[in-house]
Amino acid sequence: QVQLVESGGGSGQAGGSLRLSCVASRYTHSMGWFRSAPGQEREGVAAIDSEFRTVYADSVKGRFTISRHITNNTLYLQMNSLKPEDTAMYYCAADYRWVCGRGPATYVYWGRGTQVTVSS
Repeated sequence: QVQLVESGGGSGQAGGSLRLSCVASRYTHSMGWFRSAPGQEREGVAAIDSEFRTVYADSVKGRFTISRHITNNTLYLQMNSLKPEDTAMYYCAADYRWVCGRGPATYVYWGRGTQVTVSS
């Protein structure tokens, strides 16, 4: 089992920044961020593997940056130029396989989420 705990969510203003963190209880090859807005399905935001290869959703590319520290199993999401459309519950996910770019149903380990609210 892998436990994931997200933090860093909260309220932000359009054009501002937030930084999310996710601490995993053990190493996994792939880690990613997903989000779910009210009335919408869960969607992929960004993902990264142990070789630091990354993938981003078109909606956040150029604004968000995903990174990780292998030694302490910590995942980050730096969110810049926030938009009201970024308002959602953000979830950290992990998997032992290379699943970056795959849908949320592919990941086997999930955190409970952290809320991000962006006002205009």
